[in-house]
This record gives sequence, C-alpha cells and structure tokens, in this order.
Amino acid sequence: MKKLLLFFMALLATDIYSQEIVCGNDDVAEAYKLAVNTVNINIRRGILAAGGDYGGEWARDISINSWNGVSLLNPKVAEKSLWSVTVNKDSIGHQYWDHIIWVPAALNHYMVTGDRAFLEQAYKCSASTLASLEQTAFDADYGLFTGPSVFNDGIAGYPEPIFDKNINSSFVLDHKNSHKIKCLSTNCVYYGAIKSLAEMARLLNLGNEVIDSYRQKGEALKANILKHLYSQKENKLYYLIDNNGKTDNSQEGLGLSFAVIFGVLDKEQATGVVKNAAVSKFGITSIYPDFPRFSPEKPGRHNNILWPMVNGYFARAAVDAGCYSSFEKELNGLTSLAIDRDKGNFQFWEIYNPYTGKPDGGWQVETHWNSCRYQTWSATAYINMVLYGLAGLRFENDGILFNSYLPEGINTLELNGIHYRQAVLNVSIMGKGNKIKTFSINGNPQNRFMIDAGAKGVNNIKIELE
Repeated sequence: MKKLLLFFMALLATDIYSQEIVCGNDDVAEAYKLAVNTVNINIRRGILAAGGDYGGEWARDISINSWNGVSLLNPKVAEKSLWSVTVNKDSIGHQYWDHIIWVPAALNHYMVTGDRAFLEQAYKCSASTLASLEQTAFDADYGLFTGPSVFNDGIAGYPEPIFDKNINSSFVLDHKNSHKIKCLSTNCVYYGAIKSLAEMARLLNLGNEVIDSYRQKGEALKANILKHLYSQKENKLYYLIDNNGKTDNSQEGLGLSFAVIFGVLDKEQATGVVKNAAVSKFGITSIYPDFPRFSPEKPGRHNNILWPMVNGYFARAAVDAGCYSSFEKELNGLTSLAIDRDKGNFQFWEIYNPYTGKPDGGWQVETHWNSCRYQTWSATAYINMVLYGLAGLRFENDGILFNSYLPEGINTLELNGIHYRQAVLNVSIMGKGNKIKTFSINGNPQNRFMIDAGAKGVNNIKIELE
C-alpha cells in the first residue's frame, strides 16, 4: 500500500526529476546529478533552452536534448519543446540543413512515451519536411543532400575554399561556397530520418507501399554515402565534398558517430572506424586535425576542439560498435571536464580545450570566442552516457530492452524513480562487463531482459552482470 501511495504521489509531482542515482563511482554520480540539474535550470516556460546563455529556438538543440534523455526524464517539456521548433506542427523550422534530426528524436519520443497522437502528427510533420527538402536540398548528381554539417553553423568548422578569408562573417551560409557542399553528418542524419519515417509508417499501419518507398530512399542514400564519403580500403569516413567536388578527408566526430548509430556502416566497419578514430586526451574532437589557419595554440571554434555533445554521440557509437574501451574514455573524459576544479569546476560548459580541458570557445574570424555556461546538450550527452551506455536502456515499441554495461571502477549503479509511461522503475545493476547473468522484476526472474510497455506501478528491476 505504501509503494502504491508513493507511486501516485510521484505521478502528481510537477518536477519528475526526482530520479535518484547511486553509483559505485562517486564522480560519475556527481556528474550525473549535475547534468540533471543543468537541464532543470534551463527549462523556461515549459521549453528547454539550449543553455544558460542561449534561448530555445534551435531545432537541433531541442531534438538532441530530447533524444538524449529529456523525453524520458521530462516528457511534457520534451514534447512542448519539440513542437515549439515547428511551423504549426506541420513542418520543422529553423536552420534547414540539419533540422531533419528532429525526426529520429520524435520517433524516440514516441518509443519512450507511447503517445500515439503525438506519433501521428509527428509523422505528418516529418513527411512534409522531408518532401520539401528533397526538392530544395538534394543533389541528384551525387545522390546526397547539400548544406553544412550538423550543428556547425560557424565558418571555423570548414576548410578553404568553403571558408572565404575575404568575408568577415562567422555564419557559414554567408560564405557563398558553403551552400552546395555535401557533409557526412548531415547525410547520415537524413538517412536516420528516412529510416525513422519508415518505422513511423509501419507503426501507423500506413501500408507496404509507403513503408517500402522510404526504405528504398534510405538504401539509395546509404549507398551514396558509402560511395562518396567512405574508403573501404582505409575503412575511413570523409568529412565533406566541397563546392568544387573535392573531398576533404578530415575526421568528423559527429559524422562517424551517426554513421555507426544509424547503421550506415555494418558492424565490422563500425568497429574499425571507432577503434581507429583519433581521440584527444579528454575525448574525440569535433573535426580533426586542425585546419591550416588554426593550431593547438589557436584552436578553431568548430574545428579540433571538444564539444561534449559530440563526445556523447561518439560514446553511444562506441557502445553500438562493441568498443567499450572507447566508451569508457569518453565517459571518464566528460566526467573530468564537468567536475574537476581546474576544468568545468562543477559546470557543463559549451566547449572545452582538448589539451588543457579548460572551457574554451575557440577562434573564429580572428576572434577568440567564449565558451557558454550551463550548456544543455553537454549535460544531456552525459545523461545519455549513463542511461544508454551504463544502464543500457533501449526503447522499443513494446517496452525497454536492457543492455547494461559496467566498466572497471563502477561495480554498482542504481537509478531510482525513472518514470516510464504508467510505471516507475527502480533499476539496480551490479557486477562488471556487458553480459547479463540474472534479470528480475519485483523479485521474479525473467528470461527476456525487458520491461513491458504496459507495466504499471512500481517495478524494481535487478540486474546482475557476469
């Protein structure tokens, strides 16, 4: 009776960030609490802002933050935020080249919440947006979508001749050679969005003709990404094709991460790409190496520098590829960046120097920029490292699958008070490694490592790893 009362009290609470963490590693527990608090303080009138020094108008920020954990931890805020960056819920708004990342975020939101009305409207919004972009941002000669790389709206993220030294503007689209480029991350996100649309259509029973149409588009795009931006011989992904048709072979951290996460690469390719990635002392940088106009003493704002959101997706890619040592490096790196006194000093900043770990906004158009405070997607990157990487939560239409992993130095993890649809989950994990030995719900052993989508009330999940 007491547990039932606590359950209904929790449902009535306005702040569902009552979730608690207990971890065998104090630093991880502290960083996770800090991340959750950072998200909380950035909620303004029910919409999630990009950070302490930013508003909430970017489709990419809201999509990434919802996908990385806010749809679970605060679904009402996530939903209101997702719709806030659309035009009357009919099409996705703001910067055109990467706002399609809204689509996989919307599908994830449905998987977490089970809200079918949201799914129906999200499908219509996503389908109309893709149809428009196919007309305005698709290069039929390459079979790839045009435009800058995901989140890199600053010109420091691009080599010459995309960067025009005679144009004194930091905004990428003010440099005329940027409009027709084809970038790895952007095209991988389009592929993920098309796959998400196919799944939405399947869930909504829209028929094989619609589903197959998306699947065929997705396979064609995937083939062209591999044709133009991947070297089978080197097992390496390239950053972009510039306005002259020249391929830039820089390492794009977010692009290679999305290639793994969305399945552009097969498992063998993905494992090799993750293992061979160039990674700094504190984790993978945005784009490696330095462009000629930058250096370790003068890092480019969108170049060879640490954006924790990128680190979060690379950590996820490492888990998907089975490269747990790479995941651990990213987890440890971001933990240190967030809480060490000589680095973040208990704050998630926007950007960090890859050599010192100190907050550093980097250089752009001969100006040294600030690294902004309380950055939401830096915090949600860490939240996802814990929820996806350690706890191993995998949201499906019929429930949550568990694929937990505990590395050396973390022999216990408890996440209590997770609100999932009509249930409250208390998850307790102990042991080491990624093989589940025993899995029980409310003391009852389970053959499948899963909690059903229809679960209600308080569910105590205990996982023992070999």
